[in-house]
Amino acid sequence: MLTKEQIFQIQDVKIEKVTIPEWNGHVFVRSMTSRERDDWETGYSKDKSNMRATFAARTVCDEAGGLIFTDGDIEDLGRRSASALSRIFDVASRLNGYGQADIDELEKN
Repeated sequence: MLTKEQIFQIQDVKIEKVTIPEWNGHVFVRSMTSRERDDWETGYSKDKSNMRATFAARTVCDEAGGLIFTDGDIEDLGRRSASALSRIFDVASRLNGYGQADIDELEKN
């Protein structure tokens, strides 16, 4: 059995490089912590607009895992290519174990 100390030492955030042809480059996308996911779901439940841009803002990071966007960037990010944001959303969804059932549940609430 894992001890509390062992669990707290585990580096379990995953980072993946994603090529974005629409932007002629790449970004890094990471998994969210449990708290970050709860915050995203709570915020999305209140305002169901700009879902892909909001999810991207919560998952696009630098190579070390530090987020590069803030909530203040979401509107501008939402003006970017839908194809580019869909690429990010697809990878972020996979890394975060976020499936259609989760999206449907948020839509219901």
